[in-house]
Amino acid sequence: MTGDTVARAGRRAIEERLHDLRAQREIDFVVSNVENAAAGFSITQRITEDLLAAGVDVMTSGNHIFDKKEILEYIEKQPRLLRPANYAPGVPGKGRWTGKVRGVPIAVINLQGRVFMTPCDDPFRCAEAQLAALEPSVKIILVDMHAEATSEKMAMGRYLDGRVSAVVGTHTHVQTADEQILPEGTAYLTDLGMTGPHDGVIGMRTEIVLERYLRGLSAKFEPCEGEIKMNGLIVDIDETTGRALRVERLSLNHS
Repeated sequence: MTGDTVARAGRRAIEERLHDLRAQREIDFVVSNVENAAAGFSITQRITEDLLAAGVDVMTSGNHIFDKKEILEYIEKQPRLLRPANYAPGVPGKGRWTGKVRGVPIAVINLQGRVFMTPCDDPFRCAEAQLAALEPSVKIILVDMHAEATSEKMAMGRYLDGRVSAVVGTHTHVQTADEQILPEGTAYLTDLGMTGPHDGVIGMRTEIVLERYLRGLSAKFEPCEGEIKMNGLIVDIDETTGRALRVERLSLNHS
């Protein structure tokens, strides 16, 4: 599972590294958060298809998913591109994907937090509804909790411990160092981090961000350049129980 893909640099890291990484580490399934893939905001149909071709299996997102209006129609036709499941009824797209990998059922659930975030429905109640909708045969369940507050992400991890295979946080673009397997067998990381340029402020040009903080000027954010990293988490999962067996935090440099 890889963290927020930011702009062209993040896309390039995935396009140039993911196939080799999958082969070298014998990775069966890849989930990537892509809400910042198009110049830092939202995603397009072309970028979605490029990332699928690069080896991403399912894409999650968050509060920027609909910043580009073209995605409103496309997300209805692309089941592998998710938006948070706890958005209001009638919002385009789906918040859950189910399928099989080498014959093994698997589900991906996308949630969004409410603390310091734009309004949305209760992610905890939504998580219950999403789990209730799954067939009992689905043991491997991966959850992207797109949220600002570390406490809200950790609460979701503890809440779902033993009922899903992994709960990972996205949104802050800063990778945390608390990878672990919770007591009942759920893999957890508070934030996957960012796949993209790291020589700025969470993927954006430093001088523009400083103008906003120092002078209150709201110039349009632009992606920065420089050092590129792919951040994420590798999880080994028992196919019969859905429990995590091993976790490894990933931070790969990409020139």
